[in-house]
Amino acid sequence: MFILKILNNNVAVTQDNLGQEVIVMGKGIAYQKRVGDTLDEQNIDKIYSLSTKEAFLKFQELVTEIPLDYFDIADKIITNAKLTLGKKLNESIYISLSDHIFSTVNRFKEGITLKNALLWDIKRFYAVEFQIGLKALQYIKDTFDIQFSEDEAGFLALHIVNAEERQESHDIYKVTKIIQEVSDIVRYYFRIEFDEQSVAFYRFVTHLKFFAQRLISGNLHQNESDQDLLDVIKQKHLAAYQCVGKIEIYIKNNYDYSLTSEEKLYLTVHIQRVIFKTKS
Repeated sequence: MFILKILNNNVAVTQDNLGQEVIVMGKGIAYQKRVGDTLDEQNIDKIYSLSTKEAFLKFQELVTEIPLDYFDIADKIITNAKLTLGKKLNESIYISLSDHIFSTVNRFKEGITLKNALLWDIKRFYAVEFQIGLKALQYIKDTFDIQFSEDEAGFLALHIVNAEERQESHDIYKVTKIIQEVSDIVRYYFRIEFDEQSVAFYRFVTHLKFFAQRLISGNLHQNESDQDLLDVIKQKHLAAYQCVGKIEIYIKNNYDYSLTSEEKLYLTVHIQRVIFKTKS
């Protein structure tokens, strides 16, 4: 295998035996190497082959931001999920799950933990996926010595559910419509054009997809337990919070649903992130 591109000391882009570009990972595999050098295949721990160019490019971008440990944990979780469920998962989960774990661990180190308002529903409707989430918590504890609560197991379970791709086509249309409507509100409010190839935009859209799926399925929760944390985020990111106010009015008028404090909190955080990345 010859190096086509070096992403960092532990990650490189190369070609497999069929001539397809793949991303390979392994501690130090690209250290002091240059494009065109031969990789020591014995040092390669993981090989990722993503079928779409968009997913491949997003994965490349993500590995420049996230340490190798997070991909290792995500891979363990996904492997266990496939074995437990007996089915394939959408390959985008390698991106979304690695990114989610990285963000969650960073928030924990900053003293921020979020309650999962949908936890009861997840346990009830996605019991198998929730058990996968619980197992995932052990992988995280073994690596980072952080013990998350069942709330996080629920969040991880939702990533598995989303990757199973069992939505009907009319639901996919509705989800896409809601994502477009909300993103348009943000775009017009801040008078910007998103960098749709960025990881920040991917995170934003992934969150909107989860929200839209809950909205059209009716699996929504009225928990207001995150009001105090929302007040902190509101002061820190006032413009993003005010934009969420516009979204709240739109959702209420068009879908007859009032956003909870938790939903407003998450939207504020994701909007702030995508706006910061777009303007920077």
